[in-house]
Amino acid sequence: MTTDFQRGREALGARLQELRVEAGLDGKGLAERLGWHRSKVSRVQSGKQTPTLADLEAWAAATGRPSVAGELKGRLTGVELHYRSWRRQLASGHRARQERAIAETVSTRVIRGVEMVRIPGLFQTPDYARHTFAANAEFHRTPRDVEDAVRARIRRQEALYAPGKNFKFLLWEGALYARTTPPAVHAAQMDRLISLVGLDTVELGVVPFTADLRRMPSHGFWIYDRRVVVVETISTEMWLDDEESIQLYERAWSWFAESAAYGPSAQRLLSRVRGALDMA
Repeated sequence: MTTDFQRGREALGARLQELRVEAGLDGKGLAERLGWHRSKVSRVQSGKQTPTLADLEAWAAATGRPSVAGELKGRLTGVELHYRSWRRQLASGHRARQERAIAETVSTRVIRGVEMVRIPGLFQTPDYARHTFAANAEFHRTPRDVEDAVRARIRRQEALYAPGKNFKFLLWEGALYARTTPPAVHAAQMDRLISLVGLDTVELGVVPFTADLRRMPSHGFWIYDRRVVVVETISTEMWLDDEESIQLYERAWSWFAESAAYGPSAQRLLSRVRGALDMA
């Protein structure tokens, strides 16, 4: 999943090592010039640590090649193109990330997604989204622009009613029970999902607890047409556009879809969760 990222990081490290060798420096000598621990030089060269822009400028200067700093920064940008930390993305809050999602949704005809823990953002009620953004901001220790982010997320949902769009989402049944909001908000979210079953542009499948998950991924992902796959982890969001990754996630989506309940069967599963909330 992060193969392309790692290869790019290793290639950048090899270029840095080349500059060091050409300057006639060993690892210890370069570390002394940079004021770094020798192990950092080793980690950066081997592709085990991603250098910062400042690190690259310092490396270029220390090896007597300040003019290559631009080249090195370009290489780093290429490495990070598909691999973005949440803290970097959310440095100014959640709204900017939601605006990007709006643009991506507008330019996509078919979106396929799998969610294992939470309700997809495209289907969230305002209150559910509000609690989700607040929890994420607290966890990642990023600015709390919750209300702006909620408004952007709800604006994105206008695409659900746009002709020519198709949203195919698979939810593991466990995600329906996951208590990430107060009971009343959770109940309203279930009502929202039930109302979406049968919508012309939405195909919602629920994968029951009894399904065989041995071949399934443990994380959620979204496929935008066949252009890009977006994979979220606890620390990063990856945008994968190579054919190998797209085929891999399409296969995972198909396997997951084989086990899902649709239409009236999906509504029954959703209603069962909704009923359990009333009794809680």
